[in-house]
Amino acid sequence: MASDKGPSAGDATLRRRIEPWEFEGFFDPRELRKETCLLYEIQWGTSHKTWRNSGKNTTNHVEINFMEKFAAERQYCPSIRCSITWFLSWSPCWECSNAIRGFLSQHPSVTLVIYVARLFWHTDPQNRQGLRDLINSGVTIQIMTVPEYDHCWRNFVNYPPGKEDHWPRYPVLWMKLYALELHCIILNLPPCLKISRRNQHQLTLFRLTLQDCHYQTIPPPILLDMGLIQPLVTWR
Repeated sequence: MASDKGPSAGDATLRRRIEPWEFEGFFDPRELRKETCLLYEIQWGTSHKTWRNSGKNTTNHVEINFMEKFAAERQYCPSIRCSITWFLSWSPCWECSNAIRGFLSQHPSVTLVIYVARLFWHTDPQNRQGLRDLINSGVTIQIMTVPEYDHCWRNFVNYPPGKEDHWPRYPVLWMKLYALELHCIILNLPPCLKISRRNQHQLTLFRLTLQDCHYQTIPPPILLDMGLIQPLVTWR
């Protein structure tokens, strides 16, 4: 049931929440803004307590800022497991991917799960390889879907009274398009998603261009979900 008061005034995370317009601007799949926003959760050991905060680009990319802050503020104990979840408005570039791998190698008890709203310069070979290297090193990377948007709205956004269930509803198709391209990256296939911008109307255009290798390699359930193949019908 939706609250009629918004986040509680006694909520310890209230001062660390972002405003609704910030969330919409950063995480809208159509918006190709340059800045990156990071919403993150940290859990230590078997504790059920979750530490939440947010960050944005400065002179460094937001991923670098997080890792530097983590190393500076925490007395790291290798024997205590640490689970980190990132919700990023853009996926990491290749340089940040390399830095993340270095960070994780120095902190072997840390596990990292990354949800992204958009893929950063996803046609760039170095960025694609960087994401593959992260995944091969044990990092989970997924495109944000409805449950993740809803989770972020409830836990990271200073939503208005009565709007707990009313995060900006983005069409699921955009999420599926990015998810399809992420599969192409993971499978080392050529890009299939092309994104362009009509400056006159500020419209973001998504276009799919699939080759035979995409149809042959991408799992059929994914192609079926996108409507790119027809279901197999058996006649009796």
